[in-house]
Amino acid sequence: MFVGTQYPIKSDTDYEVLAQLGVNHINGFPPGPATTWTADVLSAYREKVESYGIKVEMVALPIGTKPEDGQSPNITLGISPERDREIEICQDIIRACAATGIPAVKYRLFIIGITRTQSKPGRGGAMRSSFNWDEAEQDEPPGVWGTVSADEYWERIDYFLERVVPVAEEYGVRLACHPHDPHTPDGYRGVSRVLGTVDGMKRFVQMHESPVHGLNFCQGTVSEMLDDPAEEIFDVIRWFGEREKIFNVHFRNIAGKRLAFEETFPDEGDVNMIRAAETYRDVGYKGMLMPDHAPRISGENADTVAFAYCYGYIRAVLQAINALDV
Repeated sequence: MFVGTQYPIKSDTDYEVLAQLGVNHINGFPPGPATTWTADVLSAYREKVESYGIKVEMVALPIGTKPEDGQSPNITLGISPERDREIEICQDIIRACAATGIPAVKYRLFIIGITRTQSKPGRGGAMRSSFNWDEAEQDEPPGVWGTVSADEYWERIDYFLERVVPVAEEYGVRLACHPHDPHTPDGYRGVSRVLGTVDGMKRFVQMHESPVHGLNFCQGTVSEMLDDPAEEIFDVIRWFGEREKIFNVHFRNIAGKRLAFEETFPDEGDVNMIRAAETYRDVGYKGMLMPDHAPRISGENADTVAFAYCYGYIRAVLQAINALDV
């Protein structure tokens, strides 16, 4: 296993810093809109990143609910024929990745984005992103998507997978899907978040079964689905890991449980992260462990500093369990 990152690159200096911190594998950020990511564009980008001693392990498919940010909303909204064109863009990116040696893509099938309530102070006053159902606006109306039942959501997911998994399989590119963050009761804002439970995730990876169809396994998000993450998370890692469905890991920790949690630094949450890393090792996982969200700290370049702390922590954990592969 090795340390990875999806932290946005603001300048070429960021690549130098990552290499200096021992982060030699990344989820990449190719230039320009995703619609322009041809094999030539991705090849030039990969060569540039590799010049810093860093490998591009995956890029993100442009699926989301913010078209102003270049995302494709109609895949999850189920609106045709627009979603067919958006799926074609995803297929083209998969082919371009295969042509340029990028082994995976990650994506999210969200309708509602990441939902949080008021942040809470943590260690030394660092602010933790939090979600407490009792503090949420439980009667908040649906957005533009209207009401989406579980059956309707599954139909849209099936429609996407039916058209994308065969292309990924043909070209040997892994598809890593992020679960819904966080779990919310069915019907919240009109939506049943079907990938917000472990059972939903299990159903998902068994649809259109393929060695290239799996998860961007966000350990923090999965912990947010559990009543006792400190005990339950390891069995969940084993279930997906033993079936080789974990293609990337967001290695983050939480304090709390389902519907009442705070996102912490990796060393201060409820989950034993050394035991978690040992579990990934034992099921044969050999990919990236990367920070995802980190508490907001004081000072200049706060996000960079917080993530640097997480990189060092992950390297130390992997060294401690003899699983660091640079």
